[in-house]
Amino acid sequence: MRPLTEEETKILFEKLAKYIGENIKLLIDRPDGTYCFRLHKERVYYVAEDIMRRAANVCRENLISFGVCFGKFTKTRKFRLHITALDYLAPYAKFKIWVKPSAEQSFLYGNHVMKSGLGRITDNTPKYQGVVVYSMADVPLGFGVAAKSTSECRKTDPMSIISFHQADVGEYLRNEDSLT
Repeated sequence: MRPLTEEETKILFEKLAKYIGENIKLLIDRPDGTYCFRLHKERVYYVAEDIMRRAANVCRENLISFGVCFGKFTKTRKFRLHITALDYLAPYAKFKIWVKPSAEQSFLYGNHVMKSGLGRITDNTPKYQGVVVYSMADVPLGFGVAAKSTSECRKTDPMSIISFHQADVGEYLRNEDSLT
């Protein structure tokens, strides 16, 4: 377990900024304490500072996990967000997509969001912007990347992709062996 380097912090914050924008500072300075990001076995954990100090007393080989895993760095040094970060990204998301009940299951199986399954979309969503996907009952289901801007969505045909799938809560069942 170690603090992130400047390069790793920059990559992490750029990825988080795609989804929550300026609200990154709200993740760090919270009213219930100070939180930080730590790297352990190429995974980035979001953890309270008091828990991080306690975890420092455990040998690295014996430490499996601490805090919440936000994602991991790939071998090419790109950052990939995990679904475990959804509960922390959803309240601060700048751009959102709501899917119809008929399209929820398709999204939870790992498919992209189509125009026919789109319920609502946040106004002025730019193309290739990170979005949080919600059900019509405002339950966060996952996150993705907008394939089309809000204005393009109005003119497109029903079978075109509106949001590329990145992660969804169905991964808890599909990948339960590999999630930490």
